Amino acid sequence: MTGAPHIPVLLDEVIAALDPQPGDVVIDAPFGAGGYTRALLERGATVHAFDRDPDAIAAGEAWPETKVDPPRLVMHPHRFSEMAEVMTAAGVARIDGVVMDIGVSSMQLDQAHRGFAFSSDGPLDMRMSQDGESAADFLNTADEKSIADVLYLYGEERQSRRVARAIVAARPLKTTGELARIVRKALGYKPHDKKDPATRTFQAVRIHINGELDELSHGLSAAERLLCEGGRLAVVSFHSLEDRIVKRFLREASSTPSASRHVPLAAQDDPVFLQVSKAIKPGEAEIERNPRARSSVLRHATRTAVPAREAA
Repeated sequence: MTGAPHIPVLLDEVIAALDPQPGDVVIDAPFGAGGYTRALLERGATVHAFDRDPDAIAAGEAWPETKVDPPRLVMHPHRFSEMAEVMTAAGVARIDGVVMDIGVSSMQLDQAHRGFAFSSDGPLDMRMSQDGESAADFLNTADEKSIADVLYLYGEERQSRRVARAIVAARPLKTTGELARIVRKALGYKPHDKKDPATRTFQAVRIHINGELDELSHGLSAAERLLCEGGRLAVVSFHSLEDRIVKRFLREASSTPSASRHVPLAAQDDPVFLQVSKAIKPGEAEIERNPRARSSVLRHATRTAVPAREAA
């Protein structure tokens, strides 16, 4: 890594939510450029960092904290949805905190050759793991309806059919610039418009290619299984689709079903999370410092002693 250190969004708020103590074991998922991990290490925690991006893993393995005995930073080249199985296999029984920073990282956005952004032209890729089906593979082979469904579901693109039709008519697509131009033309974009409409299409295709929403749901469930009593979960999301999943998960995990004479009291579930925060958003100073923080939302909660719902 070169240049200034990466400062993740809502860093102070995330660290306050996790309140790491010396000797705590915390999971950072995904690692990205390691901004949260650096702050956690400085507070004396041991960090297990997950990332499916080989570049992120390679960068983390160069940190000196991976070389000490026992290591204070352990890199896991896995999806964060797999963290329960990986930590169990590693023999780590107690997890005091989990931080999840959802979506594409600044590091990935800034590398044109990864194909996540249209700010600079690059190959139409978007794969976080750098293997499997690419964005170009999907857009050049899927039928028009499948493309339209992805744009509508994951990009909330109201004119998804029009955009899908334009994409199919222009195939084969090879670069991010090509895709952006096709979307703009299909939607009648003008340079003075406030938001580039290609943003919705890029978000949708990226989420689909990487299975991001399923990954988030499985990751939240894994955190529930791993966290000890009093352990803290902090999740930073960047758009409404993600935040909806996090909000619903925490609402269901922290609620006690209303008593019913048809359900025995012994079968009533106690909450697995308490002290659930409201949505925490960045202040104007942070947004000015880092415009990408504008859409970020933090939610956090504390694990109870109640067994995880899947294990109950």
